[in-house]
Amino acid sequence: MATITLLLLFAVLSANEVRAQKYDSNIINLGSFLSPKTNSTSWISPSGLFSFGFYPQDDGFAVGIRLKGEHEGTIVWTPNLNNLSASSDSVMELTKDGQLVLRNEPKQRVVVIANVSEPADSASMLDSGNFVLYSKNHTVIWKSFDHPSDTLLAGQNLTSAGQQLISANGHFILRMDTDSNLASFPVNDQRGEGIYWFEGAISMLNLNLTGFLCLLDYYGKPTKVLANSSNHLRRNTSLIYRATLDLDGNFRLYVHTFEKNSTRFVNVQPVWQSNSNQCEVKGFCGFNSYCSTNRGKAVCECYPGFVPINRNQNITFFDCYQRSQDDCKTSEDPKMLYDVVHLQHVQYWSLLPYWVIPLEMELDACGKSCQEDCDCGAALYEDGRCKKYRLPLRYGRIQQNVSTTAFFKLPSRNIIPSKPKKPEVLVDDKKNLILTLVITLGSISFAGLLFAMSIFFIYNRQVHSYRKLSASANLGFNEDCSLRIFSFNELVNATENFTEDIGRGSFGVVYKGEIQGNNRRIAVKKLDDVVVDEGEREFQAEITTIARTYHRNLVQLIGYCIDGSRKLLVYEYMSNGSLADFLFKAEMHLSWKQRIKIALDVARGILYLHEECKVCIVHCNIKPHNILLDEMWTAKISDFGFARLSIQEHSRIRSSNELTSGYVAPERQKDASTSIKVDIYSYGVVLLEIICCRRNIDVNVATEEEIMLSSWVYNCFVKGELNKLVELDEDVEWRTLERMVKVALWCVQEDLSLRPSMKNVILMLEGLKDIPIPPSPIPLA
Repeated sequence: MATITLLLLFAVLSANEVRAQKYDSNIINLGSFLSPKTNSTSWISPSGLFSFGFYPQDDGFAVGIRLKGEHEGTIVWTPNLNNLSASSDSVMELTKDGQLVLRNEPKQRVVVIANVSEPADSASMLDSGNFVLYSKNHTVIWKSFDHPSDTLLAGQNLTSAGQQLISANGHFILRMDTDSNLASFPVNDQRGEGIYWFEGAISMLNLNLTGFLCLLDYYGKPTKVLANSSNHLRRNTSLIYRATLDLDGNFRLYVHTFEKNSTRFVNVQPVWQSNSNQCEVKGFCGFNSYCSTNRGKAVCECYPGFVPINRNQNITFFDCYQRSQDDCKTSEDPKMLYDVVHLQHVQYWSLLPYWVIPLEMELDACGKSCQEDCDCGAALYEDGRCKKYRLPLRYGRIQQNVSTTAFFKLPSRNIIPSKPKKPEVLVDDKKNLILTLVITLGSISFAGLLFAMSIFFIYNRQVHSYRKLSASANLGFNEDCSLRIFSFNELVNATENFTEDIGRGSFGVVYKGEIQGNNRRIAVKKLDDVVVDEGEREFQAEITTIARTYHRNLVQLIGYCIDGSRKLLVYEYMSNGSLADFLFKAEMHLSWKQRIKIALDVARGILYLHEECKVCIVHCNIKPHNILLDEMWTAKISDFGFARLSIQEHSRIRSSNELTSGYVAPERQKDASTSIKVDIYSYGVVLLEIICCRRNIDVNVATEEEIMLSSWVYNCFVKGELNKLVELDEDVEWRTLERMVKVALWCVQEDLSLRPSMKNVILMLEGLKDIPIPPSPIPLA
């Protein structure tokens, strides 16, 4: 109980630390500057332990906050800006107009280090290691503690969803996600297979002033103390605590000891780490290599038959490769091209096998099965089960207490070229055999035709009986069933005879309804006659395909009705309506964070349609009216898959009506060609509308250049005036805004080859992939 009370007390003290030091720290006034050429290379905290400024890096200089120590000290913070580098001619300045910038003199390139909502009046390097900017009324308007790089210092927290630490080499990340989970994983792992440290259901990771590293719940109370380094305090010494995501991916707590009331450094030592076994850190070793422990030290080695690529002296992070036989697919006997070697105690590979042999088999049979399979790069055998994998292999580890055996294929050294096979010649004396075969096959085909006809009539009879049963029975929802067939009368009752019209979607009017019995709300779409001109069986087949396309960012189809020429679709009800209502109506407004989340939701839905479902689906009609919001403000795409339901005449009419909407890609306007790049273009337009909260074509604007949204946004981007796009928003994060604008401009390029894939769009929006400067979306004549 006493420990928890102390933790809460110091959490309160750390919250007031910035304001308390305002008046006893070194004030940095407007116009102050630093340069590697002068004696003023950094701004120093009152204690002299922390300094913010330039420090040597490679052949040049970098900008960051250093903690005093041996040699050059320890870097505890760097700006999260891509490609930020400095030369001896660079100058960092707190300008007269209240901006903290870095100027690279040779090219006069200006980089804003701290994005602030109002001009700063002064700055200070605090004894906590926090660099802050103050407004005229002495309130903090920016602080480095809110933008951690790879380190947390005492008094600093990791809180809001999306806040993260990235190791200095860029290989690993520690992130707080939207579900209040804290996880460490390799940066290039986007499927969740690489998580190697996880803490769930928390609201904050806190390192307090007394050296406690703990997890807090939603009420700010400690739920778990990860480490306590306060007991390292010795007489006549003072301690500085830092928690860092190190280069090897391990999250560690360090304590730095200094002589009391002095800047003299004594020592630094780690007191806790997230993973006691370094081999537990996935990504510590590269592709096609594995981690093992040698005399207590983790080392990386290539699998048998593989050799390292650019292996460094630290024997970590290197990738391995293997020369393969290019003619495996064409070889009559692939196993002759390879030898098989094995390795014991391989614990796992964190990727799904492409084939799991369902029957138990012997150990040697597993290796032989991989040897004969051209797609197989390696196989794992455990407890009679054989799993086959393609290359490259990731996250391998040797664990002596597991009984798994891994098999690897090596190009054989004794390959005997196969002789060309002589063609077989059919001679005339085999005519009797051919005649016999023809008669036999004809008889079998006739019997098969009779069998198929009988099955057809039986099926039609059973379907007719089922329709009569479905029309008369009021069945409830079966959550385990993918689709439910409704009778027309059921939907009439559910919608009170189609009285409440909640909008017109593509291909029909949508009505609000409620299923009697379980009170589940639904949305019922009556399809236009021109959409459903095809036969009933074809319609059912297409609807079943759409129903199997399931994703959290797609509106779920839960049933349908066929009643003569009337065809209706039943969807889950989206209580918050369409995105268009919130973007284009003045009385409704979404916050900046909500719009960022919606943009990512839509991107993930499109990625699923393009790459992750069984059949690639091109939506062809991405726009805010087809993006719906549920009660949790999750964005879901509707009306996907309708391009296959609509007949050619209706598709032609619909395309003609949409040419002036601005969402249709240029190539589709010209020749109606369809590819996934059509959806990329439409998404780019929608992303611009999400950013600016206006239509992409609007004549009711102040100037003529603002009519076309894409060209206006590009001009603002080139002129550095992105603030014009979000004048009504107060909580905009400027780096996120710039990232979203750049992604949108790449998506709306007229040249479809320049548009990124949706996977790269998501990586760029999340800040995990560099974004080049986009060209003008409208090529110059």
